[in-house]
Amino acid sequence: MNARHYTYRVLWSDEDGEYVGLCAELPGLSWLDASQEGALRGIVKVVTSAVADLRHQGEPVPEPLAARHYSGKFQVRIPPERHRLLALQAAEAGISLNRLVSDRLTV
Repeated sequence: MNARHYTYRVLWSDEDGEYVGLCAELPGLSWLDASQEGALRGIVKVVTSAVADLRHQGEPVPEPLAARHYSGKFQVRIPPERHRLLALQAAEAGISLNRLVSDRLTV
C-alpha cells in the first residue's frame, strides 16, 4: 500500500503558530511545520513509517478512503418527532423522504 494514497489535509493552527498536517485514515498522527509544504511532507513521512510499523507488528493497515467502495446508502437514527416532521415536509413538497434528506445534505 502506498502511503501517498491516503487522504491528507494541511491546516493552519493558531494554537501552535504553524501548519499542521493530518491524515484522515490515521487520525492520531500529525506533523507541525512552518510551511504548508513541510507539513504535508512531514505527515506523509510519519504515515509511511506508521504503516510500515503496523505491517511489521502484524496489525491491520487502514485502507485509503479513495480505495473504498461506497454503496450510496447509510442509516441515520433520529428522534421520531424529527422523522415525522421530515416525512410531512417531503409529502408537502411532493417528493420522497429520501430525496428531501439527500437534497438537504448537499447544501
